[in-house]
Amino acid sequence: MTTTKEILTLTAEIGDAMLRNGAEIYRVEDSLVRILKAYNIENFDIYVLSNGIFASANEGLDDSCSIIRHTPLGDVNLRKISALNQLTRDICCKHCDVKTAWKRLDECLNSPSPDKRLLCFFCGLGCSCFTYLFGGTILDSIMAFVAGIFLEIFLLYCAHQKLSRFTKNVFASIVAMTLSLLPLLFGLKISYDKIVIGVIMPLVPGITFTTSIRDYYNGDYLSGTIHLIDALLTALCIAAGVGIVISIYQSINGGVPVL
Repeated sequence: MTTTKEILTLTAEIGDAMLRNGAEIYRVEDSLVRILKAYNIENFDIYVLSNGIFASANEGLDDSCSIIRHTPLGDVNLRKISALNQLTRDICCKHCDVKTAWKRLDECLNSPSPDKRLLCFFCGLGCSCFTYLFGGTILDSIMAFVAGIFLEIFLLYCAHQKLSRFTKNVFASIVAMTLSLLPLLFGLKISYDKIVIGVIMPLVPGITFTTSIRDYYNGDYLSGTIHLIDALLTALCIAAGVGIVISIYQSINGGVPVL
């Protein structure tokens, strides 16, 4: 017979996986409530933050259980979120018992990552398109495409080395700015500012900022504040990296402005 602890542990693990892959707070909380109801747990409390889960069930009974999960902020993985959402739907439709749900959860967490070559190509393509969208020329877009590929290679290296988010963003913005200025050294007539805008777009915390606004709208003020602070600090790290490269470039050129 399945115990309350097993059900609550499964529920917390599903919520933890959703949070780690960038799911919204209200979606996680709603999913956990529905899972517990599907497994006939009636007396429970669920409280979800952007970096933690607090859950309890059957308080005051012999099989009472409480679980706390600390969940660090992570990058968004829509593939895993989609798989976890489907797992939640199957549980709610009574198509998945606890044992099967554990197997499905392991499959979701161990799903293969996208091909790194595709990530590099599409990062370069995205940078190129943004550069053109913000007024760059075809040559600017080509330079942004090349810079975007090298930027993604650097980001993959940072992920492999498990660098902190802020360290990664500072050094990634330094790399992006340096790559954007390199064509100037070869005398190419480019709009380096348009290239910079396009190349740093993969670093901009747009999803995090949007999530914070959505959390505020749903009344999750604490989670919204956490996401907002994370987005602002990320933007500050990007600005710091860009500023460092501009300062060095100006000093090398005798104080001549880059613009």
